[in-house]
Amino acid sequence: MDSKVEKVLISWHKHFSDEANQYSEYEPSDIEYFVGCMLYNHFAFSKAHHNLKTMDLSYDFLSSCGDTLYEENKAMIESIVFEDEVEKLQFLQEYIQEAKAKYTKPELYLLDRLDYHVSAMAERYEKNVDVKHIDFANPLLRK
Repeated sequence: MDSKVEKVLISWHKHFSDEANQYSEYEPSDIEYFVGCMLYNHFAFSKAHHNLKTMDLSYDFLSSCGDTLYEENKAMIESIVFEDEVEKLQFLQEYIQEAKAKYTKPELYLLDRLDYHVSAMAERYEKNVDVKHIDFANPLLRK
């Protein structure tokens, strides 16, 4: 795993090892999920669906991780730079697979969800297709 990402993970696992810092439905795998979301947001993929340009970070997670620690870890994530979107995608896919290897199936709900979205986006890169607009509000307008 990338050393910068590893530092971020270690810092948040250490922070959340103190039960006083945990939120009501905290699971250790949440950390890997939110770091994956931060990477996804940072890379700003052009082939992401319009409604998935960014992944929201949970208010519970953000309020529990502390402003200073969040800003430090965000800066570390933002220092990871690739020129090519395919390299960014490969980096994120490798990260997700390494993160998923740490947990059992019942612990993978959020990481599986992230993996699903990233894998769907990877297909668009493989096939070199542009994103089609999907109207989630009106199922009759979906194509």
